[in-house]
Amino acid sequence: MAATCAWKPCEETEQDALIVKFSNGHVKNAEKLDFRLFKHSDGVNPRKKTRRIVVAESDRLPYVGSNFGSGSLQCNNLCRYFVGVLDKKTMQMEVHNAQMFNMLPLIPGETAVNEDTKQAETYREKVDALIEAFGTNKQKRALSSRRLNEVGNENLQQAVAMAASNVINQKGVEALRNEVVETEAQSDTSLFLPPCNTKADKAEDVYPFDELLSPNEFDALKDVGAKMAALTPEDLQKMKAENSPQTVLRHLELLPKDDAARDRQSRCVWYLSFLIKASQQKRLSFKFGVEDGCPRIIINKVVKNFTVESFHQGSLRNTVSTSMRMKLAAHCLALLLHMGDLKANLTLLHRDMGISDVRMMELAKAMGLTLSRQLAQSKEQSGTQEEHRMASLVLPLVKYDRRMERRKRKRMN
Repeated sequence: MAATCAWKPCEETEQDALIVKFSNGHVKNAEKLDFRLFKHSDGVNPRKKTRRIVVAESDRLPYVGSNFGSGSLQCNNLCRYFVGVLDKKTMQMEVHNAQMFNMLPLIPGETAVNEDTKQAETYREKVDALIEAFGTNKQKRALSSRRLNEVGNENLQQAVAMAASNVINQKGVEALRNEVVETEAQSDTSLFLPPCNTKADKAEDVYPFDELLSPNEFDALKDVGAKMAALTPEDLQKMKAENSPQTVLRHLELLPKDDAARDRQSRCVWYLSFLIKASQQKRLSFKFGVEDGCPRIIINKVVKNFTVESFHQGSLRNTVSTSMRMKLAAHCLALLLHMGDLKANLTLLHRDMGISDVRMMELAKAMGLTLSRQLAQSKEQSGTQEEHRMASLVLPLVKYDRRMERRKRKRMN
């Protein structure tokens, strides 16, 4: 008589069939085993709701198997099992989904010790234990050397902690905080300040001109500088109408009569105007300034030193970030010191570059410049005067107190 099969999906039975195998032998009398099934209480979590534990108790030992954890069989993830249940009366077979469970003997009193050991031992400790038991001589020597190094590191950390406590006791916490603030301030400003020679005997050598414009770069500005030197008063009036930078216009109006000095000043003025124009951009490309006749060596220098590279939609961009804008302002300020007998107008420069007055003052202080005030002709209201901030380079450089910044930082913390 042929048997017919009926498919029983797990949605109808609400439970897969369980196939168990015992790791230490075969069961002769399965009727004497008391089987119990436990499922996870969290029925919402997709990872936990399918977890099952099967317990089989006998007169001698209980056996435990699960479908998760280190003791579970990996075949449940790789294969799908089915079991058929034949009804001998009707000769119909029901086919169910099945899961495999590996039943391991549970020795009383051993579980708690093993769990505590697993929690205490890390992966590295387990590997070290395996190397001690089964490793080669080379692995054992490496293990011994690493443990000796760990002991040495612990001794070093103790010595460093003791030395640090001695320094704290000698100098005090407040003095150490002041040193940290000064060090952080120097490291922050050194990122965008021009090269500075603090040991210079002459004021003009503190921020060397060759570091701002190398001889090759200065020679490349000959043609564009000549155009600047040849500007007429009508050209200057046109530049004023076009809202050209006030700093540039002031120096163009005061170009010296001597040919050599006029040539040098006009080159510096053109380079200053190019830096100010670059600071007003969001991004720069290697085509920037080509229409104005900018030499290639100057374009490459500005793009390389005053932009940061960033990716946008798969392409590389040279962006003028806030820190790069401050770096441009610092180089413009150093260039103005060489152009104006070691004096510079901070008010006009911060207006031209779109930087706040406070940040420009901080920049001048970071460069060690002497600050002052001076009355100047107002641009908005003719015939009136306004107060301008001035900066001058005087040796020795001024070291400004940073108490206010420390107070602000403490309040922010």
